[in-house]
Amino acid sequence: MGLKRTFSIYPCISASSSSSIALISPNGGNPRCGPNPRRGASIAPPPRPTRSPPIPPSSVESNFARYFAPDLLKPGHDQYVYRHANGLCVIGLAPTHIALKEEGGVTAVDFNVGKSDRSEMKVTGKRKRNAQHFESNTALCKVCANGTFYVVRCCVKGSLLEVNNRLIKQPDLLNSSADREGYIAIIMPKPSDWLKIKDSLLSYEEYNKLRGLC
Repeated sequence: MGLKRTFSIYPCISASSSSSIALISPNGGNPRCGPNPRRGASIAPPPRPTRSPPIPPSSVESNFARYFAPDLLKPGHDQYVYRHANGLCVIGLAPTHIALKEEGGVTAVDFNVGKSDRSEMKVTGKRKRNAQHFESNTALCKVCANGTFYVVRCCVKGSLLEVNNRLIKQPDLLNSSADREGYIAIIMPKPSDWLKIKDSLLSYEEYNKLRGLC
């Protein structure tokens, strides 16, 4: 199941704005009519906006509830869990993950962990055949930064539906957009399992406060 076929996630958004411009002829009259008979009359300039228009929310903010697992098993191993309304959870590195702070950032990603290579997993059909079921502390992959490997874990108990194979050839996606194109995996937890793990995660606001990002 491809990520784009599952739901629209992390598209590049380019906000465009439009403004109406009033054209005024040099002599103060209508640009399509003759001179304004009131040559001496002053024309008030258009009012300036007092406030900038609000920035529209990103696709992540609009479509996902954002949770975080700080210090997951080890200090500095901060990860995120973005949960879609359909229950799917996107797993990745939080911006404060220790690997992203290393000089040069992440330089390699290896999905060959445990007893299987996660990148070779093939899930098919609506029943998600061949999906592997993992615990919240199961390793998803290893990321290498400055010569050190860091284990990235599932965060939630559930079925592993997809890993981001692009990271194998493009590990720099973790440095440039870890919360979008640089996601690690997609997991589907059972509703009951999600309720159990949810209480152990931090909300977006709680995470920002903990890490001093407010």
